Order: sequence, then C-alpha cells, then structure tokens
Amino acid sequence: MNSLAKCASPTRWARWLALAAAAALLVSACGGGGSDNAADDCEPGETDGDLAFYNWADYIDEELLLAFEEETGVSIDYTVYESNEQMLSQVESEAAIYDLVVPSDYMVALMIEEELLLPLNYDALPNFSNIDDAWDNPPFDPEHRYHVAYQWGTTGIGMTYDALDAIGGESSWAVIFDADTAAQVPGGISMLDDAPEAVSAALKYLGYSITETIESGNEDAIREAGALLKATNDRLVKYDSVTYGDDLVNGEVDVAHGWSGGFAQAFFETDAYETHVYTIPVEGGVRWVDTMAIPHNADNVCSAHAMINYLLDAENGAALTNYTYYGSPNEAATPFILDEILEDPGIYPPPDVYERLELIPQMGDLGLIVQDMLTEAKS
Repeated sequence: MNSLAKCASPTRWARWLALAAAAALLVSACGGGGSDNAADDCEPGETDGDLAFYNWADYIDEELLLAFEEETGVSIDYTVYESNEQMLSQVESEAAIYDLVVPSDYMVALMIEEELLLPLNYDALPNFSNIDDAWDNPPFDPEHRYHVAYQWGTTGIGMTYDALDAIGGESSWAVIFDADTAAQVPGGISMLDDAPEAVSAALKYLGYSITETIESGNEDAIREAGALLKATNDRLVKYDSVTYGDDLVNGEVDVAHGWSGGFAQAFFETDAYETHVYTIPVEGGVRWVDTMAIPHNADNVCSAHAMINYLLDAENGAALTNYTYYGSPNEAATPFILDEILEDPGIYPPPDVYERLELIPQMGDLGLIVQDMLTEAKS
C-alpha cells in the first residue's frame, strides 16, 4: 500500500475493512467464477502468470504497462476493443481468454447477470482504500463484488467555436438531430459507433430520461429514438468511436458526438482549446464509469489482481488520468493529477451540469432492440 493510502481516515479505513470482509464472506458463500476459487488465495502483489489485458483503445499509458512488467516479471498481452459489445462478444465466445477487462457500468451489470465475472478478493487489493466514497456500491454492482472503478467521464458534443456560434452559442443535441439546426454548421458531423450511446443521445433530444425509459421497458421510446437516428444518418460523415477527437481538430468534422477525455486529449495534443470546445448539451447527456473486472474463466487471476492494485496506487492512478484526460475515481491520486485536468469543467463538470447527466442502466431485454436501432440507422 502506498503512503497516501495509509493516511486514509480511520472511519474510511474501517468501512473499507468491513467491505473487504463482507466481500470475502460473499465469495466464500457463493463460490467464485474460476476453478477452485483461485482468487481467494491471491496475496497483494502476487502473480501467477502472464497477463492477458483487454482494454479500450488508447486508454492507458504504455509506460504503466512497461513499469508493471519490470516490477513483476509478468509479460502483458495487451489488446484493445472499440465497444462494450465487442468486448462482451469476445468474452462470451471464449475466442480468447482474458485475465482483465474494462467494462463500462451497464455492461458490468449484464456480465454479472450472465455469470461472466469473477468475484474479487479485496484482501489482494489494499489500494482499494484509495477509491473515492462517491463510487462505493453503485447500482450496477450494489455489493461491489465484481468491479473496481478505473476512469469516469461524460458523453456530449465536441465542436468548433464557429459551429457553436452558428447555432446561437448554446450546445444542444439539435445540432445533430434537427435538420435546420444542423444545416447551420459549416462542416461535417459524426456520432459514436456505439448503440447505447447513440440511442441515449437521441432519447435526451426527444425529452426522455434515459434511466426511466430503460428501467420502465419503454420500447416505443427506444424505437422513436431509432427512427430519429435513421433520419439523421444521411447528414453524418461517419459513426466512429476511436478518431472522433482527432477528426474534430483536423477539420474532418466540425461537430462530433463523443467522450469527454477523447476530446480533451485531442485538444491538448494540438493546442486547440482556443478554437474547439467540449460541451454537455442543454438537454443533458451521459455520465459513465469504466471499471476493472476479471472474467470468470481467467487463467491468471492473481496477476489480474496485482494489476488492479497497481493501477489503484495513488501515483499510478494519477499517471493514468494524466494520459487519458478522464476523471479519476482515485481520491488519493488527486494531488498528482495535472491542474489543467482538475480545473477543466469538461472533465470535472460543475454541479449544475452534473445534474443533467444520467448513467445508462443495464438494458436487459431492450439491449438487442437498442443494438438493432443503430444497425438499422446505418443501413
């Protein structure tokens, strides 16, 4: 455990120990996801083989991976995906076996439901005490058995200031979904190639709550959002979940639907803050947290715990955020995070903006319909 973790308040430390004990009892009672409950015997920092790490594209500083390899002697087989659904398909099919994955909030709930995740051994994760209270026991994993928060952020619209001025100076989903408003934009428009995100954006423009729509099983609202996506398709340059930030600063588009850190990273690398801005539309947007989790069939469970604990270290957690430009759930990392990140309202939104954001719930039976809506819109 690093020095900052040792300085946690007695109340917080006691609460964490209670959580760890409860998690251990639950794992013991309910059984683990791997053979012989391998996670139970892992010690802090212990490794049991090379690590197959499956993560989002451009979502970790390679120096952190190299440092972990040098410190532990473990080799990392690092591969990337572009959507939660792509990751889920790979884990379900067992086309490859992964030791560590990074699912988003709603995907954690689905993977728990499908028994695809291994309960964590918190005794092997002493740096878990560094996680901010705000991320304790979230609705997608209420007993906090299967995940640890990795990075968090929001989904909104990046655009040039010229485009923002052209639509009246206030960000709105209308710049994508309303033909007359979109026609005022001097350049092209792109959207994320991600069905839950695309449908959620359309729902917000139509005036629906994402949470209420999904939790109530409102299929009609989902199909209405799908019809809006289809009507929008012809004026889009592309659907893209990887290069949207670069496309914006390079001038391929003037408006892009995307994730906060992707824009912040692109703006920083090209010194584009004077010409480009990331916004949360007036109608609201999505907030999310990506997590670290271990697939039920992982080969090297202790190595996975060692990597999770390594990334939960205060300085390593800060290095992660200083690379990704997303928000950190690691409270102990805060003193080491760049001021330009901590002070950026696009990364850490003020309270009045934060209130307009919603998590995407686990979609259950609506999930396939949501996926179909994007597929049909692009066809």
